[in-house]
Amino acid sequence: MAFARLVQWLDLLACALLLLKTEGFNVGITYVQTAVAKGAVCLDGSPPAYHWDKGFGAGMNNWLVHIEGGGWCNNITTCLSRKNTRLGSSKQMAKEIAFSGIMSKYRMFNPDFYNWNRIKVRYCDGASFTGDVEAVNPATNLHFRGARVWLAVIEDLLSKGMRSAKNAILSGCSAGGLTSILHCDSFRALLPIGAKVKCLSDAGYFINTKDVSGAQHIEAFFSEVVATHGSSKNLPSSCTSKLRAGFCFFPQYMAQQIRTPVFLVNAAYDSWQIKNILAPGVSDPHGYWHSCKLNIKNCSPSQITTMQDFRLQFLRALKALGPSSSRGLFIESCYAHCQTETQETWLSSDSPLLSRTTIARAVGNWFYDRSPFQKIDCPYPCNPTCHNRVFDTKEHPDL
Repeated sequence: MAFARLVQWLDLLACALLLLKTEGFNVGITYVQTAVAKGAVCLDGSPPAYHWDKGFGAGMNNWLVHIEGGGWCNNITTCLSRKNTRLGSSKQMAKEIAFSGIMSKYRMFNPDFYNWNRIKVRYCDGASFTGDVEAVNPATNLHFRGARVWLAVIEDLLSKGMRSAKNAILSGCSAGGLTSILHCDSFRALLPIGAKVKCLSDAGYFINTKDVSGAQHIEAFFSEVVATHGSSKNLPSSCTSKLRAGFCFFPQYMAQQIRTPVFLVNAAYDSWQIKNILAPGVSDPHGYWHSCKLNIKNCSPSQITTMQDFRLQFLRALKALGPSSSRGLFIESCYAHCQTETQETWLSSDSPLLSRTTIARAVGNWFYDRSPFQKIDCPYPCNPTCHNRVFDTKEHPDL
């Protein structure tokens, strides 16, 4: 009888741990009300917001600021379509969200950062926190103020203890991963001189390449984002002094100038980029790529060949950064998008591996200078540890 109860208890414990592993834990929202007076607001004029799980023990003075992803809006029409969603208004954001992966507070799931202050900054401006247009058209009531939101959120966190940070990471996924690249040095500049500060971009290395029809679809799109949001003045002058501002939204043209150490986690066959840069719907009117984009196993030999060429272009864009011993690279040949916030891809028994190393271990070793990590995987389908997950279009909307 006692043995049966013990087995039942162990089963319940196992189920609880599995739930914990997959679902994480919920963290409440904080609204930065003081930002409104500074004009630092979401697309609809509502205050910016973030979720903060406070650090504890030896991690009390360590800060991980993670930026939410969610694509971009490139004109009045697409920005209006975001305005009354969680990607344009804090009024529409969930009051609690789950933290897992790099955001987890449990040592077994996040051994290097579990006891840090972990913040997820909500994304509601539509331009990776670069926009700043003073005028607001009363007909649309659209506010393009991402750069102000960025500064207001960081200043709020500084006032709540980040001013005393000993260690800090600016990270992000997708459009948030691009933010962590674009704002890496400005984040470093706002923190104490003696602090160890690094940046982590997860699926944020978007490349400028032609789509399957031969059009420069993403180049035109990013140029429109920059123009609509008035972003040029908030992009690195080292880039905008040489190139059109729209190019400086691509990491391959501006990231070489970043002085702060950066770690890039990216699938060489990034599923969002395959779906929206290589084969966007506008370049595939007959849906030839539809099934392939949903699952890489559905791709024809010719589509795989096209994707192999995309990988080579991605690797060439990485080379544009030049060599750097302080940079980290985890470039695996999976069909994936955003892997640090998901427990199964960050750290689990079946996580993707490069050189027998998980993303969590590679990032932790790099941050603490235990060992460098700059690994690029062999071509698909060589890596059996890949999950090749289809990403959630609600989290990362199509263009």
